[in-house]
Amino acid sequence: MSSSDQALPVPLWRDRRFRRFWAGQSVSQFGDRITELALPLIAVGALHASAHQVAWLTALIWTPNLLAIVLGAWVDHRIHKRRLMVLADLVRAAVLLSLPAAYLLGTVTLSQLYAVAVLSGAAGVLFNTAYPPFFVHLVPRSSYVDANSKLSASRSASYVAGPAIGGALVQALTAPVAIVVDALTFLASAVLVGRLSIDEPPAAHGPAALPLLRRAREGLMLVVRHPVLRASLGCAATVNFFTFVAGSGLIVLFASRTLGLTAGVIGIAFGIGAIGSLLGAVIAPRISRRIGVGRSIVVGAVLFPAPVAIAAAADGPLWARAGTLAAAEFLSGVGVMLFDVNLNSLQADVIPDGVRSRVAGAYSSINYGIRPVGALLGGFLATLIGLRGTLLVAAVGGSLSLLWLLPSPIPRIHSLTPDDPVAPDGDTGSET
Repeated sequence: MSSSDQALPVPLWRDRRFRRFWAGQSVSQFGDRITELALPLIAVGALHASAHQVAWLTALIWTPNLLAIVLGAWVDHRIHKRRLMVLADLVRAAVLLSLPAAYLLGTVTLSQLYAVAVLSGAAGVLFNTAYPPFFVHLVPRSSYVDANSKLSASRSASYVAGPAIGGALVQALTAPVAIVVDALTFLASAVLVGRLSIDEPPAAHGPAALPLLRRAREGLMLVVRHPVLRASLGCAATVNFFTFVAGSGLIVLFASRTLGLTAGVIGIAFGIGAIGSLLGAVIAPRISRRIGVGRSIVVGAVLFPAPVAIAAAADGPLWARAGTLAAAEFLSGVGVMLFDVNLNSLQADVIPDGVRSRVAGAYSSINYGIRPVGALLGGFLATLIGLRGTLLVAAVGGSLSLLWLLPSPIPRIHSLTPDDPVAPDGDTGSET
């Protein structure tokens, strides 16, 4: 059991260490929203990139996740996970600062943008694989859902206000200079995480000289053999695959061409969806206490993808079309947070110490690696059966992710406490 569980938990609002970490992550999330807007604007505005080149820029940010399973196996054998997280923040800050420097010198190129996308993505994978063992030694077991709720609420808030802040900064400072702000947020995160004092999670047991690929395979096999992890990964990968079949790009295209909505109305609808995510993150702990962690995951697994069918059925006057799209986005936002907050908390509870990073790497490789495949299928289906039909396929397929959960122990897990008779324990619990 982690050292954070050996004393009565301090409410997270009063926990200075968690508040410091939460502040760093919140600042970084708002910085990310700036870069998500500024990076393609540099490509389009300064380098006159084509749509194909901009698409490659987006794809390259995700590409390092395919190697997450190997990186996670390497991270498991490192003692100082906190130092790796600080290093990842510093690398991202340095990589981003290279862009405004090159822009001021008039030497920025598309190749540099691609390199920034890959390197910042790789640093993000390093941070994310070091994060799970760090998290369980920072937060008491009984507060996992509450902590994930607060972190997810900050992320959702960044999607509500971040684009507006990013747009204002880009307009006032130009896109390359606005990226400096994101770099500073990573520096702030590095300082805040670096100053945290926690008992470092132990390195994985076993010979470090064991081949890296074998250690990565062991992490994947643990996921495959563990009834909770296997079901949760299958469910998450399925729902994310079909979410990317619909994809924000196809939904925007559907709203514009089929529903005849203006860019402003579409933006409002997506903003309402972000508010739904914020609400979902805030109410997730209350819902999980009422119906249980496992059932909250089940509800989220359906409520996340199913509302796409509502959007696909939109028709009638302008206010009805716009309202239907906004309602679908809102419900989906609530659903994704019920799903993410509770599933992340459950995974933190059942993954044994010593393999948390390699399990996180296996998750990332599969869960993120499947997304581009879904996006490609979505484009193919849109051409074959049209936009409405594609959205309906995404809604039905995503909802079928429920089939991974029903035969598993997950729906019967009520809470993440040692006294819960259904929660996995022993060699499937959080103890080693």
